[in-house]
Amino acid sequence: MNKIKKKKELNQIKKPTNILFNLVFIIISLICIIPFVFVFIISISSEASIAQNGYQFIPTELSTSAYEFLWNEKEVIVNAFGISALVTIAGTLLGVILTTALGYVLSRPQYKLKGFFTWVVFIPMIFNGGMVASYVVNANILNLKNTIWALILPLLVSSFNVVICKTFFKTTVPDSIIESAKIDGASQLNIFGKIVIPISKPVFATIGLFLTFAFWNDWFQSSLYITNSRLTSLQALLNNIQKNIEYLANNPSAGLSIQQYVNSMPTEGVRMAIAVVIVLPIACAYPFFQKYFVTGLTIGAVKG
Repeated sequence: MNKIKKKKELNQIKKPTNILFNLVFIIISLICIIPFVFVFIISISSEASIAQNGYQFIPTELSTSAYEFLWNEKEVIVNAFGISALVTIAGTLLGVILTTALGYVLSRPQYKLKGFFTWVVFIPMIFNGGMVASYVVNANILNLKNTIWALILPLLVSSFNVVICKTFFKTTVPDSIIESAKIDGASQLNIFGKIVIPISKPVFATIGLFLTFAFWNDWFQSSLYITNSRLTSLQALLNNIQKNIEYLANNPSAGLSIQQYVNSMPTEGVRMAIAVVIVLPIACAYPFFQKYFVTGLTIGAVKG
């Protein structure tokens, strides 16, 4: 009984240490949350108060003009939001499947071409073909220009993500389980689907999170390959709106009616409102992945 009590005492964190850890995590959380809250506060501040007092946590005058401006463009924004959502969901699903499958194959010591394909995956991490080469391949050879695939395929598989998967499968999935399944007559597809995936949820969630962020935040592919306004992503659209606002605001040769419209436009507020619109959906998606992090970590744990 005394031994058990001593063991529990050794495993317990002392109260001062626990308080210190809590304070550290609270500070880290505030560092992450406060900037977003600050951006939101600026987005609901009036343009006059921003011009007079600068950015403030407690604005002197509230205004929803920035969101009203975006609401006036709701049809275009909703369409762009749908494109971004479609690209993010489809790209994440396809990317997770391809990345984890490739990582699993490269992690198996029995695969004869493992060394060759490992170098094929590793070399692009060091040497990049450049934007011109990728543009020629995607636009001219694959004819992806003005297609939804132009927003998905360039970001689908990352060498870094493949290396993460390979390392995870190599260190986490025991060879004995794979061999036992082979003896029982299971195919490689069954092994991967029924054995590897259930015990590898952490890496699936990690790769899914990386890909979700990459696809959702990407505006560059849209600016390169998309000229059809119906296929413009949300990030590219909002980036264009911001550029147009800045251009009109800084262009003294604009017509009087346009200049009056620009003068009444919530320039600073719109910038911040755009940031809120982009960040909010992805912030809401994170808890979904967090649940699978926890579930994956507890699978196969020693109970006692």
